[in-house]
Amino acid sequence: MKLSITALFAATVALPAGLASADTLTIQTSFNAGDFSTQYLTDTWLPKIAEATDGRIEISLTPNGSVVPAKETPEAVAAGVLDGDFTSVNYFSGLEPAYAIMGDLISGYDTPEQMLGFCRDGGGEEMMQKAADSVTGGEVHVVACGPYSREALPARTPIRTFEDLKGKKIRSPEGLAAAVFQAAGASPVSIPFSEVFGALEKGIVDAADASAYVNNDATGLHDVAPYPLYPGIHSMPSMQFTINTETWEALSPEDQDALRTWWYDAMFAMAAEVSKLDQELAERDAAAGKIEVIDWSQEDRDQLRAVAREQWEAYAQKSELAQEALEANLAYMKEIGLFSE
Repeated sequence: MKLSITALFAATVALPAGLASADTLTIQTSFNAGDFSTQYLTDTWLPKIAEATDGRIEISLTPNGSVVPAKETPEAVAAGVLDGDFTSVNYFSGLEPAYAIMGDLISGYDTPEQMLGFCRDGGGEEMMQKAADSVTGGEVHVVACGPYSREALPARTPIRTFEDLKGKKIRSPEGLAAAVFQAAGASPVSIPFSEVFGALEKGIVDAADASAYVNNDATGLHDVAPYPLYPGIHSMPSMQFTINTETWEALSPEDQDALRTWWYDAMFAMAAEVSKLDQELAERDAAAGKIEVIDWSQEDRDQLRAVAREQWEAYAQKSELAQEALEANLAYMKEIGLFSE
């Protein structure tokens, strides 16, 4: 399998020399080098690719920004600078509004498994392919998509119900997430992720759109925000797995199927592992009594979803593709019982 010179060089410098080969696909992720997800995939799932393809394919996962900035990976894959990417599609919402709908339907799905099901079985892959085609002219093939974690919401004051959101200052990314929080009566505040700890500690914000419970625990956010909402009520960022179209078409149908199956198997397994770790930590913290882990009732979750839906519909008006992406999500959500109409 032929790699571009640039991609081959990236694979060589990112890995020990003995691992770089003509059969190695260089896939840049939006994970950082020390993330749990990076280590889990590297240790547990990368070896399974060689097994599934009888040694014909290996994947080199390179960390966030190692070859190009995350938001530039579609163009890099299209040009062959990367063989593919494994990236949160929220990075691409500036390229096409549909990516915001596909990347994180704020307060939409209850579990990563539901959204993975949408991608794998409910038309999500096809929708993601349309978005990719709109920005790369068909030079990128979407293999699979979906999230692996449900983000918690660390808070320094209790937010026990939907009504408790009113008046709360919540650190949030700009865009759809901020619109949903504002519509629910909160005051979204845009600050860099690196400043979340200090903002919570100083009371600049009451809560923060941060990360999964396990990651928030590791960074000490619960020391200054001892009222985490878990399971989370808002964010579930979706990833995409893409390969350069020419490279993809050079693979046998058997290897194409093997890669798609491998990715979904890995993501379902990682979602289960992250959920297990999150739950263990939440139970530990609740038992210790220093942290109050807040789990909203289904009624409160449904209230937030109803408010969020109005914001999804407003955002979908930004492009025809965004509207189509929302309609595809809503059809699947109705099918699995998240909406009655």
